[in-house]
Amino acid sequence: VPKKLVTTVSGCADDALAGLVACNPGLRLLQGHRVVLRDDLPAIRGRVALLSGGGSGHEPAHAGYVGKGMLTGVVAGAVFASPSVGSVLAAIRAVAQAGAAGILLIVKNYTGDRLNFGMALERARAEGADVRMVVVGDDCAFATPGKAGRRGICGTVLIHKVAGALAEAGASLDEIVEKVTAAAKAMGTLGLSLSPCSIPGSKPSFQLAEDEMELGLGIHGEAGVRRMKVLPADKAVETMLEHMTDPSNASHLSLTPGSSVVLVVNNLGGLSCLELGIVAGAAVRCLESRGICIARALVGSFMTALEMAGVSLTLMLVDEELVGLIDAKTTAMAWPNVPAGPATTRREEVPAPTEGPRKPQDEPGTGPGTVRVERVLERVCSTLLDIQDKLNELDRGAGDGDCGHTHARAAQAIREWMRSRPPPAAPAQLLSALADVLLEQMGGSSGVLYGLFLTAAARSLRGRSDSPAWADAMDAGIEAMQRYGGAAPGDRTMLDSLCAAAQALRALRSPGADPLQVLAAAVQSAEAAAEATRHMEAGAGRASYIRSSRLEQPDPGAVAVAAVLGAVLE
Repeated sequence: VPKKLVTTVSGCADDALAGLVACNPGLRLLQGHRVVLRDDLPAIRGRVALLSGGGSGHEPAHAGYVGKGMLTGVVAGAVFASPSVGSVLAAIRAVAQAGAAGILLIVKNYTGDRLNFGMALERARAEGADVRMVVVGDDCAFATPGKAGRRGICGTVLIHKVAGALAEAGASLDEIVEKVTAAAKAMGTLGLSLSPCSIPGSKPSFQLAEDEMELGLGIHGEAGVRRMKVLPADKAVETMLEHMTDPSNASHLSLTPGSSVVLVVNNLGGLSCLELGIVAGAAVRCLESRGICIARALVGSFMTALEMAGVSLTLMLVDEELVGLIDAKTTAMAWPNVPAGPATTRREEVPAPTEGPRKPQDEPGTGPGTVRVERVLERVCSTLLDIQDKLNELDRGAGDGDCGHTHARAAQAIREWMRSRPPPAAPAQLLSALADVLLEQMGGSSGVLYGLFLTAAARSLRGRSDSPAWADAMDAGIEAMQRYGGAAPGDRTMLDSLCAAAQALRALRSPGADPLQVLAAAVQSAEAAAEATRHMEAGAGRASYIRSSRLEQPDPGAVAVAAVLGAVLE
């Protein structure tokens, strides 16, 4: 039996309603019944009241559609079971006693729902209430529907909305019945699923093989019209729309080029939002290619089947009046904030921004000569390529084993960049250019960390090339890495080597310091710090998720930094 996050199996329908009402100040439970009503019932006086309902397990249907501009109340059954006659009758009496000018029951076409709502309607009429019933059957699955007729599925939510907007505008019961009946006729829905669903405490309703999907199934896990191999989303959507509009299918919806529709892409409960977005895009593309105008598109979970991983598409043919009713305001919590405009895949893209003007190269002669820069960079690259395997090995214990590959990628990128043009000799330009190369080519978080370090260091070196400037640059680079990377010295990262070197480089600020001696001390400090990470607990980075007892090696990032500094000095 599949796992469910419920308190008790027997209480799950009541608990779900109680949770909804607890979180929504506009709703009230009707004492002694599984009925949810608007909390402003007096506002219904003189207007038509709308009641709907059905089994639980289709959340947010139906209670999510109670609110001003939609339903006055709903009656819920147990999971996938029709509500009782007594509860439907109690809901009718509650709105009648609040002074409603007529009551419309909106019922999905299932035998149980028709019987229970129908029986309650007859009893309410005998008590003198003015009650009518509209039965919605929007399912396009069966080419030859049997005696039971077409099932009522997600399209019912659009009927709630249209009826609710009409009632809010003060329409009479006759007018609402007439318009809603016409809208329901011009509507079709079809489901597609990759998985079954299971009622809490029970096994799944059916089985689907790993490579199968089912077309045309109902919202209770009832069988569909056909099983097929899993198709890519665009092909699956095409298959659905073809079936829905196929004239040889008795329950098809006639779509002609130039028609306007409202499209609902409904998650049957267990599809990821990522997949839903893909399906929505495919549906819009497919309809556009047939010359259909999609006046509005609604994407989300509207009427579900517990955790079924599937989707249904609903199309309703609309004119301007119906679009206006869909757009009308409602306080119902499950109705989305629908943008008032058509759906299309042909939206113009925002043009890409132009890059800022490049700083002209500094005057030659302000920094080390280009040849010297090339020699140093070549040493750094060959060092990184030589220690690639060692870094990967160190990284396997602590990360994902790719630290060497990442640094080797950086080395190859720098070599290619030097081949394509001589590197700038001015320190600020050189570091900025290297930051660009690493950000584009190195990848991993190390690429961004080196990029941050070099960009900040370059800013300190603008227009300066004296020894203290390099100490400032080192400090600025480290500060940027710490600000965005979140690590500190002692966290067993590349920062440990960098900070040790920075400490030594501060001697460059003393007058008369010998730059080469200071650099040699910095490299030694970095190497010692890298070795010392062997005994540290990881406080940041991916290694911080691993128990320290498993990290007996030095940190690969710290080792790489020490090697780079060593290559610069040689």
